[in-house]
Amino acid sequence: MMFKLGLTGSIGMGKSTTARLFAEEGCAVWDADAAVHRLYAEGGAAVPPIGSLFPDAISGGAVDRGALREIISDRPDALQMIEGIVHPLVKEDRARFAASADADLIVFDIPLLFETGGEVEMDAVVCVTVSPEVQEKRVMERGTMTREQFMAIRAKQMPNDEKCARSDFVIETDTLEHARAQVHDVLELIRKRMTDA
Repeated sequence: MMFKLGLTGSIGMGKSTTARLFAEEGCAVWDADAAVHRLYAEGGAAVPPIGSLFPDAISGGAVDRGALREIISDRPDALQMIEGIVHPLVKEDRARFAASADADLIVFDIPLLFETGGEVEMDAVVCVTVSPEVQEKRVMERGTMTREQFMAIRAKQMPNDEKCARSDFVIETDTLEHARAQVHDVLELIRKRMTDA
């Protein structure tokens, strides 16, 4: 039996770190963002279909994310068209990973799990959380966006409280040791459930 655990959480909540902790515990981890990077890279499956719709988005045989962002902000219909190409390809990538994974428990790291309805394909969902103040501090410390950009991204994502309420498990990532202990506890509960099944 293979157990599919969805891992989600808003920007700056500590999802990548938590995914690494699951990997350290022997779980196979699939990363949605990394899958998109593969699809957008030179030779990636998303390059030809995106290029045929938006030739300006292709640079050096790869999808230029900056150019893509500009197209999305200029054309209201662009995002839906791009998602129509990318989502099925991401789903294929995920299915391939699951079929080849050598583990009884796979963690699917998907930032927009609830927003895309992906939770229905999971056996359970874990959401990472931290206070809004810590979340903002972490994102600002990365130095990759302005406070306005962060607020805009946070406004587009499902509210954190709702994500936590809809999840089977919640992991607070206030400290690394606390997060590690909670990952361990979650896995113990799941493995016990798998043994009892």
